[in-house]
Amino acid sequence: MLDLTYDTPKPRVIAGAKYDWELVIGMEVHAQVSSNAKLFSAASTKFGAEPNANVSFVDAAMPGMLPTINEYCVEQAVRTGLGLKADINLHSAFDRKNYFYPDLPQGYQISQLYHPIVGEGEVLVEMGDGTARLVRVERIHLEQDAGKSIHDMDPNMSFVDLNRTGVALMEIVSRPDIRGPEEAAAYLGKLRQILRYLGTCDGNMQSGSMRADVNVSICRPGDYEKYQATQDFSHLGTRCEIKNMNSMRFIQAAIEVEAKRQIAIVEAGGAVQQETRLYDPDRNETRSMRSKEEAHDYRYFPDPDLLPLVIEQAWVDHIGATLPELPDAKKARFLNDFGLTDYDASVLTADLDSAGYFEAVAQGRDGKMAANWVINELFGRLKKDESTITQSPVSPGQLGQIIDLIASDAISGKIAKDVFEISYTTGRDPAEIVETEGMKQVTDTGAIEAAVNDIIAANPDQVAKARENPKLAGWFVGQVMKATGGKANPKAVNQIVAAKLKP
Repeated sequence: MLDLTYDTPKPRVIAGAKYDWELVIGMEVHAQVSSNAKLFSAASTKFGAEPNANVSFVDAAMPGMLPTINEYCVEQAVRTGLGLKADINLHSAFDRKNYFYPDLPQGYQISQLYHPIVGEGEVLVEMGDGTARLVRVERIHLEQDAGKSIHDMDPNMSFVDLNRTGVALMEIVSRPDIRGPEEAAAYLGKLRQILRYLGTCDGNMQSGSMRADVNVSICRPGDYEKYQATQDFSHLGTRCEIKNMNSMRFIQAAIEVEAKRQIAIVEAGGAVQQETRLYDPDRNETRSMRSKEEAHDYRYFPDPDLLPLVIEQAWVDHIGATLPELPDAKKARFLNDFGLTDYDASVLTADLDSAGYFEAVAQGRDGKMAANWVINELFGRLKKDESTITQSPVSPGQLGQIIDLIASDAISGKIAKDVFEISYTTGRDPAEIVETEGMKQVTDTGAIEAAVNDIIAANPDQVAKARENPKLAGWFVGQVMKATGGKANPKAVNQIVAAKLKP
């Protein structure tokens, strides 16, 4: 956890026709394990392959085919659990979750209902306003992904692509600790950041590598505190699950509209039915999809083809010893070592590539200046070009050169921006640009004084005004900078102008 104290954000309150209501949200995040092979087969997991190209006999459920556990996927799940400060279960087991879908050739999904590989953990979710919520993770279990049904290729037929069938997923289940739509989006963002740092999931929501089922319920103010004190769910309303959300913006909209739907039902004297719903962003509404497990829509039993999964503590310890520095720890270090603001540290640690780039620039230099150049100049320029930090034409060493040139008074901050632009568009080293383009700052006080004298001599009326009102000295500074092509040292110019204009 960060070495800072945070206030807990206030729960989101929605006014109904009769009463005020609070939101209670839990999330089940499906994160695709970063692995070249599937959970129980050697078939490829590469995204974008031709339909049904990444399908083994095991994935297609051919008779007599037996699943074989992918040890690397287990390792990735353990790594994720350790990254979330969670308990690792040395003994876990797989179950069959039976249901019929056309894109599920086995007729069941291999999952872990009763004995997951990872137990209780936590995620610190910062809201950017000085508040943070510690969200408890209930469990992480491994399971197979299903295939994909395609309905828009023919008006009369549907098609099935089994490429995703059997791909390893980590289902990360939170406690109902999230209290608003913005918190839900922030939780997903923080979880994605941690998984990317760990290298266990690429977090690509567009390709389906990460998606969330959002459980939403409502309660009257004060009831959530009763639940927290007793862990008795009867104090909370009936929850509904919004399935397969892969957009943070849509997650927020779906929670909002679902909560208002539930409020309207309860205030009209009805009862919310526990069910799975889908969000339609075009109509901004949720629609009923199916009932939940508790309604016996799914049937579970231990998978007879798979032995219990037993791992050793020494192996877990080895994985723990190889964990990278995680976002919270990196942010705390940036705050302490480089004296950054909370905002700058958050921006720079948003992803590993940005953090690594900044640290290379800041090494041995002023951390705040390095942060300013990386965030304002480089990130701003990359955003304009719709590029990422990995595509930056300016290397950390080159940006560091610019900072060194400013620090040594070789160039001014204004000239530095011109040097940066040339380096960005040509790839040339800043030091070479300054030398060959004649951009070196004029630090010779004699030359600067001569320029000041010329300006003063040519503008006697302005001199008289400036001696009466010292604030007008800025005009002379501007004229000198103009006369020297912006190359004069601004500090020296200000000092000489001030001395010359004294009565």
